[in-house]
Amino acid sequence: MARSRESSEHERRRWYSHPLVTVLVAIVVIALVQTFFVKVYTVPTGSMERTLQGGGFWGDRILVDRTAALQGDPETGRIVVFSRDEQWGATDTVGSPLSEAVKYFGDVTSIGPSHEEFLVKRVIATGGQTVSCCDAEGRVLVDGEPLDEDYVFEDLPFGVGATCTTEVRSTRCFDEYTVPEGTLFVLGDHRSNSNDSLGLCRGATGPIDSCVKTVPVERVVGRVFAVAWPLTRWRLF
Repeated sequence: MARSRESSEHERRRWYSHPLVTVLVAIVVIALVQTFFVKVYTVPTGSMERTLQGGGFWGDRILVDRTAALQGDPETGRIVVFSRDEQWGATDTVGSPLSEAVKYFGDVTSIGPSHEEFLVKRVIATGGQTVSCCDAEGRVLVDGEPLDEDYVFEDLPFGVGATCTTEVRSTRCFDEYTVPEGTLFVLGDHRSNSNDSLGLCRGATGPIDSCVKTVPVERVVGRVFAVAWPLTRWRLF
């Protein structure tokens, strides 16, 4: 009888220590963490340079706080990851069976690529706020107050011969816009190379309501709080 109990206990220990069980447990733990707490993303484009380096496989690996989406609208100045919809250029292409299988795995576990496409931008204004550009120094205004944007890289030209009041208007300028409730107005730090809320409005004169793109708050995945890789670019936000 004692041998039978010992044998049964031994079998249970063997089952728990099986490498496949260890792998499955690890996958479940990683999936839970990435679904509800922190997820790793690769910066897809160069629109957030030099704050974040983009470019597919070689882009920065960033850590995104998924709990931040439960804490209300992101504040002005925060960097967020959000899922694309049609107005943001979401595609509906079907890849090879292997790539589709990998994406379905990502859909279920939040590990690796998935069928959702994501963008990374900086929040400039939230629902109910007004945003415009520019003041005499070429700065963006939110609720009439200029933003201190020392993170902007290669901004659009603004100066003698090209301001908001000259005959040839600077493409940095846009008329005052009120952000709809429940949405975000976002821009890339690489201001002259970013498909953002103003991507279709640059050079427009008059109201921009018909060309501006905002991000529904429910499409925000979370707030970027760190660059995790490469280690030479490690930083917290």
